[in-house]
Amino acid sequence: MGYRLRYVSTVAALVVLALATPLSAQASTALQLRASVNPNISNSMPLVRVYFSQDVRASALPALDVHPALLTTWEQIGPRAVQAVVRGRLWPLAHYALDVPTALRCSPKCSFTSVRVVDAGVATDVNWLDQLLATLHYLPLTFTPTVAPSDPASPTTGTYTWSYANLPSRLSALWQPGAANVILTGALMAFQNDHQLPTTGGADVATWRALVSAVDQHQVDDHPYSYVDVSMSQPETLTLYVGRTTSFHSLVNTGISVSPTQLGTYPVYLRYTSQTMSGTNPDGTHYSDPGIPWVSYFNGGDALHGFIRSTYGWPQSLGCVEMPFAAAKTIWPSTPIGTLVSVH
Repeated sequence: MGYRLRYVSTVAALVVLALATPLSAQASTALQLRASVNPNISNSMPLVRVYFSQDVRASALPALDVHPALLTTWEQIGPRAVQAVVRGRLWPLAHYALDVPTALRCSPKCSFTSVRVVDAGVATDVNWLDQLLATLHYLPLTFTPTVAPSDPASPTTGTYTWSYANLPSRLSALWQPGAANVILTGALMAFQNDHQLPTTGGADVATWRALVSAVDQHQVDDHPYSYVDVSMSQPETLTLYVGRTTSFHSLVNTGISVSPTQLGTYPVYLRYTSQTMSGTNPDGTHYSDPGIPWVSYFNGGDALHGFIRSTYGWPQSLGCVEMPFAAAKTIWPSTPIGTLVSVH
């Protein structure tokens, strides 16, 4: 009877397992083999590669055991070499135990007579995130697969094009496929908010499963993509983009020199229809302003909101982007969680 040796890999580089067994002259033949495993699994890489001392047909090998169960198959990559590849989805951030063969006997049917267990994990696949979020219309880009897949939710290669030509180039300059960026973060937050998940902007296991399920069920976001652009060139202005239109303009006030509004692009993370704002003034005194309407926080304590001033268009706030009540009410419905706000 075969036996199992328990072994847990703790290195992040290639793990090589080797066993030298003399060939048997009997009817049953023990083969020398060498197996290599990448403990960082991806859909584009094999789980295991095995090299034998004699020619071996992939079709004669027993299936690779994976725990939890994962559908795999052996592919022939040479007369004496095979590799195990995944058939189906690998869940990012999941962990698997692979029963990697260390001994093989054929008599004439082949079986693994001993294995070592290697732990392997699946990294976050940013390319797949891009694909899923674009498919669901949470990104301002359209994804076109290289080859139309039978399963739209499975990772595949393709190209991206901007869906809205009217958006400023400063936004498109922030996008890079396959790389973490604020556009991706905002899209993830918007998706998480719509699916009652914590709006972290990061893809945990629950978010991955919800994304794939949404694509499977064609739960496409039916809201147009919105974006807020704040210019600190005086007179200071706010421009709201909704879908393919430049929807709204307003004069605004940004932060004074001792408490400036931070430059950059940030996703809206918290919202109120009305709120009491309190804090400390630059001179050390305290303020408490009740009834501040239509509040959308985008960077720490910086928020878009209404505020009564005698004039607008120049720095007057303590970091927030202030505007007339009517303007704040107009843009508030178009600044849900995940909406990007650029200050420049």
